[in-house]
Amino acid sequence: MPTDPICGMYVEESPDSLHETIRGVTYYFCSESCLREFTKPELEIRSIKISLALALALGIPILVLTYVPLPISLPLGWILLLLATPVQFIAGSRFYRGTYDAIKMRSSNMDVLIALGTSAAYFYSLVYVLFPKQFPFGGLYFDTSAVIIALILMGRLLEYSVRGRATETVRKLLELQPRTAVVLREGQEEVIPVEQIAPGDLFLVKPGEKIATDGIVDDGYSSVDEKMITGESIPVEKTRGDSVIGGTINGGGSLKVEATKVGADTTISKIVQVVQEAQNSKGLVERLVDTVSKYFVPIVVSVALLSFAAWTLEHKPISFGFTTAVAVLIIACPCALGLATPAAIVVGAGKGAENGILIRGGEYLERTQKIRTVVFDKTGTLTKGEPMVTDVISLDRSRYVENDVLRLAAIAEKHSEHPLAGAILEKAQGFSIPEPESFEAFPGKGVRVSYSGETILFGNEKILSAFGVLLDETEKSILAELGSQGKTAMVLSIDGKAVGIIAVSDSLKESSLAAVRALQKMGLDIAMLTGDNEQNANAVARELGIKKYFAGVLPAEKSEVVKELQKQSRVAFVGDGINDAPALAQADVGIAVGSGSDVALEAAGLILMKDDVRDVVAGIQLSRSTVRKIKENLFWAFIYNVALIPLAAGLFFLVFGILLNPIFAAAAMALSSVTVVGNSLTLRSFKPKF
Repeated sequence: MPTDPICGMYVEESPDSLHETIRGVTYYFCSESCLREFTKPELEIRSIKISLALALALGIPILVLTYVPLPISLPLGWILLLLATPVQFIAGSRFYRGTYDAIKMRSSNMDVLIALGTSAAYFYSLVYVLFPKQFPFGGLYFDTSAVIIALILMGRLLEYSVRGRATETVRKLLELQPRTAVVLREGQEEVIPVEQIAPGDLFLVKPGEKIATDGIVDDGYSSVDEKMITGESIPVEKTRGDSVIGGTINGGGSLKVEATKVGADTTISKIVQVVQEAQNSKGLVERLVDTVSKYFVPIVVSVALLSFAAWTLEHKPISFGFTTAVAVLIIACPCALGLATPAAIVVGAGKGAENGILIRGGEYLERTQKIRTVVFDKTGTLTKGEPMVTDVISLDRSRYVENDVLRLAAIAEKHSEHPLAGAILEKAQGFSIPEPESFEAFPGKGVRVSYSGETILFGNEKILSAFGVLLDETEKSILAELGSQGKTAMVLSIDGKAVGIIAVSDSLKESSLAAVRALQKMGLDIAMLTGDNEQNANAVARELGIKKYFAGVLPAEKSEVVKELQKQSRVAFVGDGINDAPALAQADVGIAVGSGSDVALEAAGLILMKDDVRDVVAGIQLSRSTVRKIKENLFWAFIYNVALIPLAAGLFFLVFGILLNPIFAAAAMALSSVTVVGNSLTLRSFKPKF
């Protein structure tokens, strides 16, 4: 069942409950004040400030008149009644409205406890003022009710302030998107609200402007600052065909962009939705707190009544039992308990979003910190997923240096459709690559071309054997060494003699080694799985220091490998492709690299916006830090309630010989909530350690 995202109280999920749907997420509230603070925080904070000013303006004189003897005789009871009534029913009206909302929803919230406690103090004093002779029990408690209301309002104002800082990340994201865009329609420029952009529209982005929505560059060249979305500090160059993200800032060039995603489908909207879902979702710990909170208020009221009855039966004055009952009601307000988990999740999820790490919910935070094994998909996750030339070797340096070998190989591959041809041509950019005089491809072997009167063969050993080209032992050992490193080696032959070797490999990402080492230092087991062959898998695993790897795994088998590993420990799987989605879903925590497919992103619990594997480390460390804060918060919240309720009920009197004043109970209650939220805010200083 849901909790109020403002105060953390348990709320019944029903059509009659107070609720609000924002960007597809439904939030439930225990009172109108919590609903108003969530939807219009500036109005609620203004209202609290006005109420607090009234409570202090009248509450301080009430306190002074109660405890400081006056030089002249005045009807003190009537003066205090006159001052306390506006505090009780104007400044404290929000607590009565909250109580009414709770009764209407057949639930209970913290306002019930506050209203009961302050009303008991106020009406007890009112009866005493009206019927002093008929009412045998002395004592005025107007100071108690007025100061309690002032302190609780002060505490709420502090809570709202720190909670506002906690949700600052989401607000910053929402403010990123510009309000208008310049679109091209029928050849004319037209300024329209961003909400009116449709997929397929062309819009212009001038230097220094924010990009209106997600799209593909249709024309132009510029660099785009994407750090507010991906966390990447270096601007990214964009040209025709490149994708851009709405809300990012264009650099010095002008761009014409075709809109591809608008409204709720944009990257910013999805990030906000994921962060808000995380802030509104529950893990096992929070569900336990929900269960406790459901019965908490009735139990507290019962304890207050029992305290009153017990001290009365002990022949103490009724005012004595009354004071203990009010103190119990006030000190037991479960604000700290309700805020313990949501406050930490709000800050943790916001900090993750700041660093390009999206956490789908509190459940994934709890799961992530329990992970003991991290399984990486190889291609596209640990490696770049694109073949690159890694070695250019000359076998006849007297005639052909390395650049000559590369240029001749590029001439041979110029018309080839083989996947590795692109890597050769990419490496040879900057050289003049003339047309070969003839071209012939041999599938699975290589190519044969004629150029400048010479016959060039380029490919594997099969094409050399087919045309009678022999390799000596040294050349064969070079091929074997490159193969053991997981590289694909191709030989260049001219007129029947091998003159060079070029090796191509799916090279590691720059961040992979640092990420694996950091995870190993954290005590985690690392595994890698791939559909690649044993030799290539072994080479990558050896380079990264990964002892456990699985080669030749078909896409459909990845989830089975994860399932087997789960028999030994909790498993996180890191992947990026559509074929990784089953494994991401099967794992205890799926971690999707943000450059991956939409299907992979949907199946993951953590999403890395940057193509940086080190963010896996940061995500796990952030989860551990957030859960640690949740446990700290719950510890203090439970200790606070468990320890102070007995003190308020009379243990304080038995130990120290004096009653616990309800005013101090109210101060302690307000302080506990601020302490919990303040402790959660320390997560804002989180920095990953690699």
